[in-house]
Amino acid sequence: MSKLAQITGPAHTRILSVGAARGDLDVPNDDLIGPIDSSDEWIRQRTGIIQRRRASESVGAVDLAVAAGEEAIARSSLDRSEIDGVIISTISNVAVTPSMASLAAYRLGLAPAAAFDISAACAGYVYGVGQADALVRSGVCKNVLVIGAEKLSDLVDPTDRSISFLLGDGAGAVVVGASDHAGIGPTIWGSDGEKWDAIRMTTSFEEYRNNPGEVPWPTLRQDGQTVFRWAVWEMAKAARRTLEASGIEPGDLAAFIPHQANMRIIDEFAKQLKLPDSVVIARDIEMQGNTSAASVPLAMHALLEERPELSGGLALQIGFGAGLVYGAQVVELP
Repeated sequence: MSKLAQITGPAHTRILSVGAARGDLDVPNDDLIGPIDSSDEWIRQRTGIIQRRRASESVGAVDLAVAAGEEAIARSSLDRSEIDGVIISTISNVAVTPSMASLAAYRLGLAPAAAFDISAACAGYVYGVGQADALVRSGVCKNVLVIGAEKLSDLVDPTDRSISFLLGDGAGAVVVGASDHAGIGPTIWGSDGEKWDAIRMTTSFEEYRNNPGEVPWPTLRQDGQTVFRWAVWEMAKAARRTLEASGIEPGDLAAFIPHQANMRIIDEFAKQLKLPDSVVIARDIEMQGNTSAASVPLAMHALLEERPELSGGLALQIGFGAGLVYGAQVVELP
C-alpha cells in the first residue's frame, strides 16, 4: 500500500479581485478604413466597435499583464507572499519560451510562485480560472493570479478585412482564492478541432523562416461566417449547459460577460439565452475592441467600475475562439 502523503484544500473558491490595463492609444475606425477600403459606418454595423485601445510600440503584452496584475493584487488585500500561482493566457508572447508568466511573476514580486502560460486564445482567461479553481481546491495553491494579456496589434495586417479592425490590446487579471461558499461554479469547456483553421495565422513561422523576403510576417485571419455561426449557435448551447451545471436560472444572474468578439454575437447570445432585462450585459467591445484572452476580465472590470452595485452578484462568463475552443463558468463578482 502506498505511503504517499496527500494534500487537500478548501471546498470552495471565489474571485477575490479584478484588475485591468488597457492600451494607451485610442484608435477610432476612421484610422483603419483606408487600407481595407471601408467606412466607419460599415465597421459599426458589423461589429459595434467605435474605437479600439492599442498599445504604443514600447509597451509589450507583459507590461500590460504586470499592470493589470498589480491592480488585482492591490484590490485582493493579500500579501504578495500569499499568492503562490500565476497563470497567464496569451497568444501574443514575443517568445515561444520562456513563459510570459515567469517574467510577470518576477516583476510583480511573486517569485517563487509557480508560473506558466496557456494558449487557448479567446477562451484562455476562462480556462485559467478553471485551473485556478482546481489548484486552490486541491490544496496545490493557496491563491492564484490569473491574467489574460494580449498585444494583438503586433499580429495585424492592416489590409485584412476579416479581423484586423476588430483587434485591441490590453490585459485583465483576477485573484482566485479560498471562500466559505461557492463563488466559482463548474467549468464547462471543450474544443472543436474540425474548425481548427477558422481563426488562424496566415503563415507558419517555419514558412516565414524558410522563405525570406517571399513570405510575409504571420498575421491573424478568420473565416467570419464560420466563426459567427459557431459562436451564436454552439456557444449558446455551452452557456445553457453552464447554467444547468451551476444550478442557476437566467433570472438568477446579475450580469452576463461574454467574450467581446462582436456586438452582433453578444446581442444574439442574449436572445438565445432569454436573459431577462434585469441581467446587465457587458459590451466593452464598443470602445476597447476584441482583446482575445483579455476581453472577459477587461469587460468584468469595466462593468464593476460602471456598476459597483453588481459586486457580489452572479455572472455568467464565457470565452470562445481559435481552436475552436470554449469555456464558461458562473462566478460571483468580486
